[in-house]
Amino acid sequence: MSIISDSLKRIKPSPTIAVTQKARELKAAGKDVIGLGAGEPDFDTPDNIKAAAIKAINIGDTKYTAVDGTVELKKAIVEKFKRENNLTYKTEEITVGAGGKHVIYNLMMATLNKGDEVLIPAPYWVSYPDIVLLAGANPLVIECSEEQNFKLTAKDLESKITNNTKWLILNSPSNPTGACYSEQEIKNLSQVLKRNPHVNILSDDIYEHVIYNNFKFFTIAQVPELKSRVVTMNGVSKSYAMTGWRIGYAAGPEEIIKAIAKIQSQSTTNPSSISQAAAVEALNGVQDFISIRSKAFEERRDFVVNFLNSIDGINCLKPDGAFYVFPSCKGLIGKKDKNGKKIENDTDFVQSLLENNGIAVVQGSAFGLKGFFRISYATSMDNLEKAMKRIKDFCESLS
Repeated sequence: MSIISDSLKRIKPSPTIAVTQKARELKAAGKDVIGLGAGEPDFDTPDNIKAAAIKAINIGDTKYTAVDGTVELKKAIVEKFKRENNLTYKTEEITVGAGGKHVIYNLMMATLNKGDEVLIPAPYWVSYPDIVLLAGANPLVIECSEEQNFKLTAKDLESKITNNTKWLILNSPSNPTGACYSEQEIKNLSQVLKRNPHVNILSDDIYEHVIYNNFKFFTIAQVPELKSRVVTMNGVSKSYAMTGWRIGYAAGPEEIIKAIAKIQSQSTTNPSSISQAAAVEALNGVQDFISIRSKAFEERRDFVVNFLNSIDGINCLKPDGAFYVFPSCKGLIGKKDKNGKKIENDTDFVQSLLENNGIAVVQGSAFGLKGFFRISYATSMDNLEKAMKRIKDFCESLS
């Protein structure tokens, strides 16, 4: 009899973390590898945020805090939602965890039962289905094609809802595609959700501030009739370049927020007190750098999209947000690399690209849609220029 739990056997390790680790190992072995797999801004955490953390250390703010976040941080989060999203919450409706993934995990563990279904539009962030499986429920994937800009339609949503549907997960801007739902698109989905009051909504807004082309961000909790059924997850990792600080947060119904705290009290307890102090400064301090960095990401996006679309066999949509592109490699399936290995699918494509040309990307099938691959352009323009040339050389070498 295996000592490993059945629930753990149902899931797989995170593919994005795996490809990043593989790139690190190859670099450590002396290989010339450019990693485009990590969803991590290459910018440094701003100095005022780092200074707040240093101050917390110096004044001895290094003890346990309340399980689900300090009052100071919860107040800063309440003000953030009011200032940026015109949403009103009490501190009792706020939870803080050790990263956005931690918050989502706690939410699903606190609310799902066997037989419950969670609707997940694909392409999706790789962890959504596995977290649902760990909670003992069933992820129900809804494929969203390239032709519909990788976005869920109201018609497709309505066709998939059953009596067992407990959650719908929305991620805008999206990982892995960068697709953003407009206010009207959110409201179209909302009409379906209003007719199905048993469906709750998790809105993953972690890339809220990484948007381009004057796109106007709108989150589904801003639909008044749905706010009581929405848990909005966000964090400081992407907008404030604080991935290593591990602070995510969420706002939602008090009953759910208390349930999340109960889970957290028996697992990690509180997030780092020092990181929480830094997050207070992130949310309350100057915000000017966010738009400046988004402009830099936009320039990288334009370069990467234009270059990829110049390669025969590659097609790439231009996203409105996040720092990913999700190009199709379908035009290259069936060809052989220079070692005679046949490219049967997107997994073969990314493996051969890494082995032959030293570029680490993630296969689209890891995100629930075959025939694509994800590139993170959250790296320097110098790296991107080298990487695009290598990708082109690889694609042109296929026969």
